[in-house]
Amino acid sequence: MEAVLAKYENQINVFSEFLEDLPDTDEPVWVLGECYNVKTEKTGLLSDVHSRLWFTYRKKFSPIGGTGPSSDTGWGCMLRCGQMILAQALVCSQLGRAWRWRAEGGQPEEYHRILHCFLDRKDSCYSVHQMAQMGVGEGKAVGEWYGSNTVAQVLKKLALFDDWNSLAVYVSMDNTVVIEDIKKQCRQASRGSRLRPRPCGWGEPFTSGETPEQACSHTHGNRATACPHSQSQSRSDWRPLLLVIPLRLGINHINPVYIQALKECFKIPQSCGVLGGKPNLAYYFIGFVGEELIYLDPHTTQSAVESEAGSGVDDQSYHCLRSPRRMKITNLDPSVALGFFCKSEDDFDSWCNLIQQEMQMKRNLRMFELVENHPPHWPPFVPPTKPEVQTTGAEFIESSDKLFESEEEFEILNV
Repeated sequence: MEAVLAKYENQINVFSEFLEDLPDTDEPVWVLGECYNVKTEKTGLLSDVHSRLWFTYRKKFSPIGGTGPSSDTGWGCMLRCGQMILAQALVCSQLGRAWRWRAEGGQPEEYHRILHCFLDRKDSCYSVHQMAQMGVGEGKAVGEWYGSNTVAQVLKKLALFDDWNSLAVYVSMDNTVVIEDIKKQCRQASRGSRLRPRPCGWGEPFTSGETPEQACSHTHGNRATACPHSQSQSRSDWRPLLLVIPLRLGINHINPVYIQALKECFKIPQSCGVLGGKPNLAYYFIGFVGEELIYLDPHTTQSAVESEAGSGVDDQSYHCLRSPRRMKITNLDPSVALGFFCKSEDDFDSWCNLIQQEMQMKRNLRMFELVENHPPHWPPFVPPTKPEVQTTGAEFIESSDKLFESEEEFEILNV
């Protein structure tokens, strides 16, 4: 069945490639906060789109949970879109928005470390294995299709165990973004734990009782003192923020009154894309031209990529070199999740000002509310923290739902 689905979807994708090309238009093309003229800046536009990390269905990876599926074809598209929006945040954090991918190679070390976080194996912190099993705590069985809000909650949990990026993932509630809560979460110092990526092994966890210096010595030998990861590193007062805002912009179809506000999101410099699509068909939207959305499509099945810890990744299959795909914005399912990345507190303050000025003061119908203080009728906000654990791998992920019972916004199911 997996082979049949993969063949069918790949045939659709190949056919679609001939149907779509960049339109010959004078209208600006917006991609994640950058504006292009397709007639004079087509090369730069395509370079920008091709540089986005593209995660698709994969096959022939180790079975999820040891006995589960070895391919996510047919059910993992929203997981892959979640990986893409998170990867965009990590790229902006580690490499900057202006970074561009080169097919001939020569990418910085940080780029390969980011890719290692998403490899299809159980010890990669944002792998489909970890996401699928963390989703059990959100009431989703392995192999079940996810919605945008569920995948956002999964990413929020998994980010707690990524000490290298130290990313704060804030998922809004009830169409409301609370400035006070975000600043409280982003100013929170990361808790140390033995479960953390091995600095020189790109994803290998420390063993019980092992210090970072000892972990580095496995790679550097007696040169552990020369490794920058073995030295005490000061943390800034602000953790990089991935802000995810799940919304429903209509009942069965997107309400036209929200279309202009949605398009404005792609113009904001902090834009990290939008999760959405059609029922049971997820896309990662990265921009728009005219009345069409530009997106990356995960519905292509590729073989899993193998890579040793500490080595580079064969990355050709992680970048989509086709012409950008488009769909009419009126065909969008009303359930979406907006994404924004703010590297610094000043960046977040700038985002707040833009939202208040450009999206809320000028629109009769707001997509979401931006408030300064925590609503008094809400439960107290408790920033998510990483628990101290002694184990690693899937057995931890499977029991992780027990670790988040104190978070009022989660609906924990005992499975």
